[in-house]
Amino acid sequence: MYTRVVVVQVKPDKMDEVLSIWRDSVLPVVKQLQGFKNALLLTNRETGKGISLTLWETEADMKAVESSGVFQQMLAKFTPLFAGQPVLEHYEVNLQA
Repeated sequence: MYTRVVVVQVKPDKMDEVLSIWRDSVLPVVKQLQGFKNALLLTNRETGKGISLTLWETEADMKAVESSGVFQQMLAKFTPLFAGQPVLEHYEVNLQA
């Protein structure tokens, strides 16, 4: 299994809007994509930091979302709410309990 991690800094007072977009607009689409397994959204309201993790069956499934443009379309929904550039990373999941 593989995970895409996106770390963002959210503008002050925009966290609720980020959560709403993620829950209502992004998650329903992501759930339909090939290889999708699970998603987590971690936030710290005090610092404005957010971390999105999406879990994928294979590395190819994960990367296909980026090469198809779907990932960029989803990310664009949040751009006005971010205080800086998102940081994108990929990891192999070695242990899950």
